[in-house]
Amino acid sequence: MGYGDLPVCIAKTQYSFSDNAKLLAAPEGFAMEVREVRLSAGAGFVVVICGSIMTMPGLPKKPAAVNIDVDADGRISGLF
Repeated sequence: MGYGDLPVCIAKTQYSFSDNAKLLAAPEGFAMEVREVRLSAGAGFVVVICGSIMTMPGLPKKPAAVNIDVDADGRISGLF
């Protein structure tokens, strides 16, 4: 399909060369768990997802929208 020569981007924890955030820095003798492989054809690369990494860095697990509410009088609460 023509994607065999694309560069590979590995998404993993920033705390270790491994995919395990508890194995700090440069551990030896570890195995990488490849959870998923994604083709980013438009961008021109393949993304290998390792371990339990989130692919949208900087976003919380609980979105701020969960805390937003509008009462019966139309008052908005929970914005900031």
